[in-house]
Amino acid sequence: MKGYLIGRKKPKENSEQFSTLSGILMLSAWGLAMVVSSFLFLYIGYLVDELLGTTPNFMLGSFFLAIGLCVWRLYAEAKKRGIGL
Repeated sequence: MKGYLIGRKKPKENSEQFSTLSGILMLSAWGLAMVVSSFLFLYIGYLVDELLGTTPNFMLGSFFLAIGLCVWRLYAEAKKRGIGL
């Protein structure tokens, strides 16, 4: 049955290349999620500050909350995948 490979190169395993690409895509997705969530929380904090009259308190607090939650979820995802951190 291996006659079909005569004159052709044997197909290579792309597991290492797939693993690298998967890691890059995962980090890109987490980067996008971190940016979007931080700006969303920043805007919501700004709206709450305008409503209550407390200038930067809720805005900065919600911004750092968004960053902290994203980092925590990224760590949990890396731990689940078995990536050493």
